[in-house]
Amino acid sequence: MKPIYVLGNGQLGNMLQEAGSRLGLTVVPMPIDRATDIPADAIITAEREHWSPSEFINSILSHQGWLNDKTFIEIPDRRRQKALLDELGLPTSKWCITTAVSELQELQERLGGKFLLKSARDGYDGKGQWRFTGQTDAQLPEWKEAAIAEQFIDFETEVSIVGARSPSGQFAFYELTENFHDDGILQLSIKTEGGFAKYQGQAEEYLSRLMESLDYVGVMAIEFFVTKEGLLINEIAPRVHNSGHWTQAGASVSQFELHVRAVCDLPLPKIAQSGCSLMVNLIGAAFDPRWYAAPGARIHWYGKEVRPGRKLGHLNFHHYDPNQVAQWLSELPLDERYQSNREKVIARLGLE
Repeated sequence: MKPIYVLGNGQLGNMLQEAGSRLGLTVVPMPIDRATDIPADAIITAEREHWSPSEFINSILSHQGWLNDKTFIEIPDRRRQKALLDELGLPTSKWCITTAVSELQELQERLGGKFLLKSARDGYDGKGQWRFTGQTDAQLPEWKEAAIAEQFIDFETEVSIVGARSPSGQFAFYELTENFHDDGILQLSIKTEGGFAKYQGQAEEYLSRLMESLDYVGVMAIEFFVTKEGLLINEIAPRVHNSGHWTQAGASVSQFELHVRAVCDLPLPKIAQSGCSLMVNLIGAAFDPRWYAAPGARIHWYGKEVRPGRKLGHLNFHHYDPNQVAQWLSELPLDERYQSNREKVIARLGLE
């Protein structure tokens, strides 16, 4: 079997390596800031979609084993991403490209009052975003010439779908996951059995249509707003995704194994994913030894330097009974930043 090289050596690359090892496959995460010798027969995939041009990156892009070249042209730039969604007829928020001469009043008129400005490239976890909600002293940020403006959406909740496509055209999907953010960063994700069943087929159709159009190979995720009119696409991630971490505990095949299978064109089985799963992102704080004693917790700690807002690890929980998962969450040692979303998730899971 060909070795798999992963552009990026963060936690996602490391978890891909772990999944490959269990399958007897060689997976090599690569730092993006220094050259790695890559065999001619290697498969090259990525754990991230943003990187700066360099001689090393150019060598990867010209390698015969580099996957998803079209995807990494279209998806990381929000202007191209939104245009592609419109071309495919996939629902997304009303939007427009902004330039150096864009004016606040003009965007209000085009987008219906409230809107978000998002940097065209490199924005994630709430970074590179500016919100207009009617403040009288507002001024568009200086980076408006490299951005898009999106209509502000009044949504009920946010969900994501994670799925995969292989070179031979096999597909596999996980059930829709509900996501809870704080300051633009994902805190908690829950997957309940059939929780969003009425949207599942639609979400799978949207993701499969997108992957087919790009001839994409591997795992991809779409984040949706759930609105009264249905699903609206918010963001696309051409890689394994934070909201899919629960699959390490709650599915017969994790998203990391699924990605490795897909890029090697191995069978993508029907995934068993019954019961209730919860993922808790551990953000911006040192490791808490009390997590070792937390009932049901499966700990993933990344070994990174602690910084505010940084994803440092995650906890996975799985049980057939949602009330048990809610009970575990209610007892979990977390700081006050989690309290609002903790209460929302506990209410969703039905614990009184």
